[in-house]
Amino acid sequence: MAEPVAIRKISSILDEMNQMQERIMRRAYDIFERNGRLLGRDLDHWLQAERELLWKPPLELREEAGEFVLEAAVPGVDPKDIDIEVTPEDIVLKADTYHEHEEKKGTVHICEYESGKMFRSIHLPKRINPDKVKAEFKNGLLQLKAEIVEEARAKKIKHEAA
Repeated sequence: MAEPVAIRKISSILDEMNQMQERIMRRAYDIFERNGRLLGRDLDHWLQAERELLWKPPLELREEAGEFVLEAAVPGVDPKDIDIEVTPEDIVLKADTYHEHEEKKGTVHICEYESGKMFRSIHLPKRINPDKVKAEFKNGLLQLKAEIVEEARAKKIKHEAA
């Protein structure tokens, strides 16, 4: 059975995006410093910082029957730890993920579990109604359904002579 996930409606995600960008920028600068301040590797430093600080789950966004359906693969994440924020133009998925090894269970030779901050910001191609977004979590797959709002159509107005 799918488990419902809470959704928070916000007016803007700009502050959140700016904070995340600032964290990545600081880490990229630390990498630049650690590598001897060699110029010309800015993009490499930025991408390395982003990989270290963020986990971006794979997702699919499709439009069907007047709504967007967003599916994100978030295995191992507890549904109550997922934070979903929506605006008419954006959907943001966040969670903190941790994976630790117990010393009693032997030697770990390979581990590909993600730890850190999960963060995905999806800018939608059409506006949605934030009040009509539903989210469910089942078998490691988060599914959101968001009703697309009909854009106000331009209307021709007759003017009256004065």
